[in-house]
Amino acid sequence: MITIAVDCMGGDIGPAVTVPACVAFLSSHPQAHLLLVGKPEVFVSWPELLRHSRCRVVPATEVVTMDDPVEVALRRKKDSSMRVAINYVKEGAAQAAVSAGNTGALMAIARYVLKTMEGIDRPAIATQMPNAKGGATTVLDLGANVDCTAEHLLQFAVMGSALVAAASGRKDPMVGLLNVGEEVIKGSEVIKKAGVLLRNASNAGNLNFFGNIEGDDIFKGTTDIVVCDGFVGNVALKASEGLASMISGFIREEFSKNIFRKIAAICAYPVLTAFKKRVDHRRYNGAALLGLQGLVFKSHGSADAFAFEHALARAYDAALNHLLDNVRERVANAKLLISPELAPSELDSTSTD
Repeated sequence: MITIAVDCMGGDIGPAVTVPACVAFLSSHPQAHLLLVGKPEVFVSWPELLRHSRCRVVPATEVVTMDDPVEVALRRKKDSSMRVAINYVKEGAAQAAVSAGNTGALMAIARYVLKTMEGIDRPAIATQMPNAKGGATTVLDLGANVDCTAEHLLQFAVMGSALVAAASGRKDPMVGLLNVGEEVIKGSEVIKKAGVLLRNASNAGNLNFFGNIEGDDIFKGTTDIVVCDGFVGNVALKASEGLASMISGFIREEFSKNIFRKIAAICAYPVLTAFKKRVDHRRYNGAALLGLQGLVFKSHGSADAFAFEHALARAYDAALNHLLDNVRERVANAKLLISPELAPSELDSTSTD
């Protein structure tokens, strides 16, 4: 039985989305148990959930709003639904926590309560984006770290490899470094140094490094994992979500035009809907906060019940497949290479390029 602590109060909409998603998730995951964290009165509208044998309401008197500064969420709201959910992970009563709340607050609280793994300086946010191969590309970081060192990018690569390996069963998923070109001479000094670190790690057998990739490779599926700083990653994520919304709007528009366009749209309907389903960002909802001593997943703040259910499923799969142990093992194996104290000259001397 996998237990997930759910911040039912977080997000743009809150319980009206999170609670129905929990109901749907429980029906499709018979080995899951949910701790529904929030103000008890909000659950009264779902009496069947209150009687469910595999969930329990956990009271929390405060809510972290989407506009709360990090300091307020961390220092003043110590009984918030977000913090109570993460506390259950720290205590071992839950294997993962899920929240659609304020991203900055979630990262700060999770880092304060759970602490980072040994060898990891900064946690990273990782999620999947659909690609042309019919699967998904895992991208990190998506906004937790705007300014990154080369060592941070290497840490992201190691953690991302563990995430994909745990989810897919592939031992050596391929890593790409997002850059302005494929050539090793391109990019900023941080990117160039990160390339050296990643090649060294690949030569040492700590990860499978493909090399530099460009933005379109994310959607081509050139590599399993794409590593970048949080500024670039967040822009890429929002661009992909915008593209998905544009496609949905285009399909609706075609059905609203004249009779000939409607007939053409009806004929193409199976193809259009299949494509819409593939790029639907809701199906990829649920970003992992990697590098913590506990599993925490972030749902999009504007997620609907369908999307939030997918975030719950992603957290469930991560716990089921021992993601935390996988990350810890890979970080330990690459400890010498990911250490920020290792001098650049020492790093360069280990490269075979």
